[in-house]
Amino acid sequence: MKGSWRDRPTGSWFSRIWRPWVSLNPFRGRGRSINESKPVGIRDLVASPEEVRIRPERRWRVIGGFFLLLFLILVGRLFTLQVLDYKSSVQAVDSNSLRVTTIPASRGLVLDRTGKPLVTNVTTTEIRLSRAEAALYPPIKGALASLTGLSVKQINSDLNNLQYDPYQPAPILSNAPAKEVEFIKLHPSEFPGVSVLDVSTRSYPNGGNIGAQILGYVGPITEKEIRANPGRHYQTDSTIGKTGIEAFYEQYLRGHDGTSTLEVNAFGNILGSVHTTAPTVGDSVVLNIDTGLQKALDGYLSSDIVKVRQTKDPTTGKYPPAINGAAIVMDPNTGDVLAMSSYPSFNLNSFVNGLSNNVFHQLLGEGAFNNYAIQGLYTPGSTFKMITATAELQTGVLPADKYVDDTGSFKVPNCLQGHQCFFHDDESAGAGQINLPLALTVSSDYYFYNLGYLFWAQQAKYGQTPIQNVASEYGLDNYTNIDLPNETEGRVDSPTVRKILHAEAPKAFPNVSWYTGDNIEMAFGQGSTALTPIALANAYATFANGGTRYEPEVAAAVINAHNKVVVRYQPRVLGHVNLPPAVRDPILQGLEGVVENPRGTAYSTFHSIVNFSLSSFPIAGKTGTASNQAHEEPNSWFVGFGPVAHPRYVVLCVVAQGGYGADAAAPVVAEAFNYLVAHPIKPVSLKPQLSIPSTATTLKTTKTTG
Repeated sequence: MKGSWRDRPTGSWFSRIWRPWVSLNPFRGRGRSINESKPVGIRDLVASPEEVRIRPERRWRVIGGFFLLLFLILVGRLFTLQVLDYKSSVQAVDSNSLRVTTIPASRGLVLDRTGKPLVTNVTTTEIRLSRAEAALYPPIKGALASLTGLSVKQINSDLNNLQYDPYQPAPILSNAPAKEVEFIKLHPSEFPGVSVLDVSTRSYPNGGNIGAQILGYVGPITEKEIRANPGRHYQTDSTIGKTGIEAFYEQYLRGHDGTSTLEVNAFGNILGSVHTTAPTVGDSVVLNIDTGLQKALDGYLSSDIVKVRQTKDPTTGKYPPAINGAAIVMDPNTGDVLAMSSYPSFNLNSFVNGLSNNVFHQLLGEGAFNNYAIQGLYTPGSTFKMITATAELQTGVLPADKYVDDTGSFKVPNCLQGHQCFFHDDESAGAGQINLPLALTVSSDYYFYNLGYLFWAQQAKYGQTPIQNVASEYGLDNYTNIDLPNETEGRVDSPTVRKILHAEAPKAFPNVSWYTGDNIEMAFGQGSTALTPIALANAYATFANGGTRYEPEVAAAVINAHNKVVVRYQPRVLGHVNLPPAVRDPILQGLEGVVENPRGTAYSTFHSIVNFSLSSFPIAGKTGTASNQAHEEPNSWFVGFGPVAHPRYVVLCVVAQGGYGADAAAPVVAEAFNYLVAHPIKPVSLKPQLSIPSTATTLKTTKTTG
């Protein structure tokens, strides 16, 4: 049979294996039964060599096709890299050999209204060390430690500081002595990876204590700040304005960083500098602040608070804690902020020379970093009476010349709640027969208790919130939009505000209803009303100029390095208060009497402190003694403006838990007017006689070997 195992060559490997098995097969030679199946052998599965056709052309086609496919893929990839993705490919290759580091730009200056510098820059020399070189040549750390006096441990700590870019040399020594810098320059081979960098740091010609909260400080940028400013090209080692003017005008002050393109090898070692772009100094900000006035106001406020803490309150017998305070001087005709003080304060040089964690947290706990002029919330007390008086005369609820008998104790008509029906004057004797001007002059609580009651009793005619509506026109329940960060919004107590406060803090504000007594308290600046000093100063500025509310402005302009004006900030009107003569004149008469009338609450204070003629430069104003929690001293306020006929200045002072307004706050305002009369504020100068460099720091790169 063709294909049988018997036909295979006898000497084949198949026969040598198969024949022994056949000889031992017990069924060999026997016939098969009809139902016996035919065994299947290997021959049935594998074709014989004669049956296989030799087809070499098919194999070559398969192999050729495979290699042709690989070739086409290769050509396509090359086309993509060389033509379609040429630019990105070149960039990728370059990025493997070039590293770009930043050269920080010097910040712009901060100048006062006369062009005097408040914040400048000082260039110091900094020694830096490359991380890559330090890893390749560990002895360099010891050599650098011997030269600088630093420990190797400190150098390692600086190298591991994640604030700095891996390809940016890490700062090892700031304000390096000239001898050490010169030694490094003369022996570059002994200090591979060591570079010398001229850096710019903030300097304060006035000592760092003047206007600290206004000016603010700069510090290392955080990851959160980098993410919040994606388009401004900040680096991990950048500095950024943290508070005050430094933060608010960061976009102008910052400048534009330069770049240094460095060549590195495959191990990341720096081979040299390829290209350097010089940084550009930031623009400078000219403030409306007058340096002399600012320095004087800071001194008046701090001295006053120290004195208040040492003077016993004659009424309570306690020494007022006077925990903090603020003072502001504004131009009521433009909204310009001429000076702004906050207490307690700090020295800005602390952030240049280094501030320990202990000192930082101590200042933080004291509230020294708060700007209480824009962030403090205080019950306004009697200073709010000007607002209620405006509402009184705008609505006609009570004529200005209508006399009321101030008995010293006001009983709410038809009240059945016992002691809650009575409201008492601070002076129990009462003021007797008074009209609106005299009520303001002597600060009669009784008169304004009565106004609060009248408004609530006639709410069908005047609505629920006539006083609050006027307060809103004065801007007391809103942001003033001053150009400083983190301003706090004030609030004026009302039925709506009461519900909001309760929802936010039920335990602190348990009452949600609004009663006659609440309206009475609100009318003379008590209850849940809490105002910022800047908002109240701006309200009195609005009254002083006849009803135009301006946006408070600390900055006057931005100028570039060539003394060209980039931005000029003009007075911006936020709103108006309707103050026709029939409304304004009676109120003004009462405010003048506070200082001029012997019965006025600030008469004795001003006449004992001022060293100018009050008849030649008359002052109008209002004291405020605002109650706080039980057993706490009241907040002390005074806000005044002058000269009365053509007001040029509004001055405010508040001392938290300072006692009577005439005793704690009024002296600061009187002293401020002493300075203003003797040193009238000059116009803003936009051409300071100051040389501002057009470029900032330059990077001195020491070529290293890799």
